[in-house]
Amino acid sequence: MNKKELKKFKEILLERKKEILALADVTKEQGLGFDPEDLPDEVDLASTEAGQSLNLRLRDREGILLKKIEQSLTKIEEGEYGICELCGEDIEVKRLEARPVSKLCVRCKEDQERKEKTFAE
Repeated sequence: MNKKELKKFKEILLERKKEILALADVTKEQGLGFDPEDLPDEVDLASTEAGQSLNLRLRDREGILLKKIEQSLTKIEEGEYGICELCGEDIEVKRLEARPVSKLCVRCKEDQERKEKTFAE
């Protein structure tokens, strides 16, 4: 991968990181707590709890993505970005454009998913 492509992916990753952190700040400001006394009935309470549960799951997923972004940025600095962790081959640029935090090439990812599907059945 050339320097121009690496710079482009670094910018993409940094922008995504910035978006996730900004969203986390907004979520913090809004607060996750609520007072059950403020809710008129059990349906409102259940709806609020379901919404909070969804928000927490989304924040967990964003936390995982943030870690993957950090790992990808480290790989860029170390000159290892875009190399499949299993076979050592280059990951196609189109795959990285679709998923900049990819650690595996398409072939290895497909193999991994087939194995996971086999064990899930």
